Amino acid sequence: MKNDFDFSGRSALITGAASGIGAASAKWLDERGIGTLILIDKDADGLAALDLSCETELHTADVGDESFWDGLDANLNGLDHAIVNAGIGAFAPMADHTFSDWRKVMSVNLDGAFLTLRSALRAMRKSGGGSAVLVASITGHKAVPAIGAYGVAKAGVSHMARIAAAEGAEQNIRVNAIAPGGVDTAIWDAGEAFQKMVEEQGRDAALQALATGTPRGKLATSDEIAGNIGYLLSDAAANITGTVQVSDGGYSL
Repeated sequence: MKNDFDFSGRSALITGAASGIGAASAKWLDERGIGTLILIDKDADGLAALDLSCETELHTADVGDESFWDGLDANLNGLDHAIVNAGIGAFAPMADHTFSDWRKVMSVNLDGAFLTLRSALRAMRKSGGGSAVLVASITGHKAVPAIGAYGVAKAGVSHMARIAAAEGAEQNIRVNAIAPGGVDTAIWDAGEAFQKMVEEQGRDAALQALATGTPRGKLATSDEIAGNIGYLLSDAAANITGTVQVSDGGYSL
């Protein structure tokens, strides 16, 4: 009987792989027999600390740096899967965003996603097909105050996935996005409001407070989102392309 979740002999590229959803996705694929993981993050120590049994290729890089991708393209002879995950937070109302903060977020969350996807698609053409998942956000679909640059970038990521899916279908390339709601990752730690909540309540209580508007009553874990991503990458999702899978515990209801 065919195992749709067997990734043996395949390769996958993951950005933002040192922690959070990226690291959880690397472990999920490793547990399901992935042959090679190409892992990219600015955090060299975090990459080195990953305990994986598969073959790994580690790159310490800024995903918004086109020269890095040009160099990687020259050595990327084929690829089966990609998880476009690297991202940073931004916490301010639109009127209070500085342009430098806006550009910093766009450079990683949108420009970096484009550069990653472009390289992955080129490599998948050489492999005769493949699948990619872009990590978007429910904030790209639901207007949430005080995270303007982040939400706008993630809206772009969702639509980028749809366009790439339409372009890649004839080449046996599937592209989907996932739109998580709140996830317990380090991205929250960049926000001053969250830092204050942690000082006053502790981190667990602060995270629980963030989940107040979510019917499920708690934030997702990175492992839960990694499982969603893994399904979309897998052969079990062979007929799914061009979707934005919402995984938000009911937040957008």
